[in-house]
Amino acid sequence: MLNISVILCTHNPRKDYLRRVLAGLRAQTLPLHQWELLLVDNASAAPLAGRFDLSWHPNARHVREEELGLTPARLRGIREASGAILVFVDDDTVLAPDYLEQALTVGTEWPFVGIWGGSCLPEYETKLPDWVGDEVWRLTVQEVKEDIWSNLREGFTTIPPGAGMCVRKEVCQKFLARCQNEGARALGRKGSALSAYEDADLAHCALDLGLGTGKSTRLRLTHLIPAGRLTLDYFVRHAEGDAASLLVFRALRGLPIQQPRPPTWIDSLRWLVHRLTHHIPHEQQAIQKAHRRGLSKGWELAAKYLQSNHSAGGNMK
Repeated sequence: MLNISVILCTHNPRKDYLRRVLAGLRAQTLPLHQWELLLVDNASAAPLAGRFDLSWHPNARHVREEELGLTPARLRGIREASGAILVFVDDDTVLAPDYLEQALTVGTEWPFVGIWGGSCLPEYETKLPDWVGDEVWRLTVQEVKEDIWSNLREGFTTIPPGAGMCVRKEVCQKFLARCQNEGARALGRKGSALSAYEDADLAHCALDLGLGTGKSTRLRLTHLIPAGRLTLDYFVRHAEGDAASLLVFRALRGLPIQQPRPPTWIDSLRWLVHRLTHHIPHEQQAIQKAHRRGLSKGWELAAKYLQSNHSAGGNMK
């Protein structure tokens, strides 16, 4: 068995971005004989095989997955992988040259952790708008300043982002079995739909096995962020999709959720005062409205999946 399987999932990628991602993999300090590369083409309009050269790697191959969606693509990669540790790479993330070497070291030093990752440092194609503020997390931007791990189900402090996520094979097998459930497969991006929380569901599979989740300062990658993600439209769509997915994830995991209630006139008055006194930009107001829409949508979706699977119904209030 190889030490590491790198699973690179992509759908209609930007050529310049994917070439940089592959160049970053080619520059890895971990010897090629210790890892394999699976480039999972997720129903791209123009097949990637033959367009992107993998001949530099003796253990690399193209894999085609016709079912659209990040989760189906990752599941295909898991089925094809032979490594003890699977490292998920996005088509816009460039790993630091020692990333795979450090991933293996952390995995050896943290045998009690089933899933781990590190810092995602941004490279913006255009200037980050001033109105983004604290909403920058929606771009998967974070810097890990200390090594942390936990085995807690509530909260996401130690759950690493999907980009660069390192996962033990047994955790991936647990996730594979879990995704026989229709609801679990509903999580994750599909085309232009910004659904999420498939990473959190995968992380919880580590917890199911008695393992923890963690982040290490030794793992760093560059997240290439195109101009199209620095628009209000993207942030609004992300806010709605993320909120809806959160409720679906919590319901499927048996965690309590509450039905969103329409704001009262007192709520509206308080929000108006808060908006005026804190000079909240209209862009952030639109994002917060989208978040509330997403919660309403998520409640309906959660009810649908719970009813279809006859589980955890008592957690909806």
